Amino acid sequence: MAYKKFTASEDILKPDPRYNSKLVSKFINCLMWDGKKTVAQRVFYGALDQVGKKVKDVPVLELFETAINNIKPYVEVRSRRVGGANYQVPMQVNKRRQQSLAFRWLLEACRSAGGRPMADRLADELMAAYKKEGKAMSTRENTHRMADANKAFAHFAW
Repeated sequence: MAYKKFTASEDILKPDPRYNSKLVSKFINCLMWDGKKTVAQRVFYGALDQVGKKVKDVPVLELFETAINNIKPYVEVRSRRVGGANYQVPMQVNKRRQQSLAFRWLLEACRSAGGRPMADRLADELMAAYKKEGKAMSTRENTHRMADANKAFAHFAW
């Protein structure tokens, strides 16, 4: 019997009510705490409304998708033990992990900045990511920099 690596949650994931997008739905689920989906939706839609007021020329859904794509890492370092020594080996990141890392870094950046409502922080971070700046983007740049610095060990990736 062949075992599946992932659950069916992606197959049964319903698109969100406002934008009819599965990406948005997935992001709202990642944003959600303690099963409070309506709170997460209010935060997310509030953030997109704020972004919409600031940027008139780009549809907000397109801006969100571009921001997520800007944050996605293409390479990362993974620890590999070879002959008693640990090496940081640069490896390609698969699509599913790229998306989950982008979500994680974006939410981490928002949550670490305190003092303001989450919708405001998320709006600011999305705008920054769209412009290829901000905390989440710097995390991505650091990941790429680490992979670049360790490319001498790339031959250990098998």
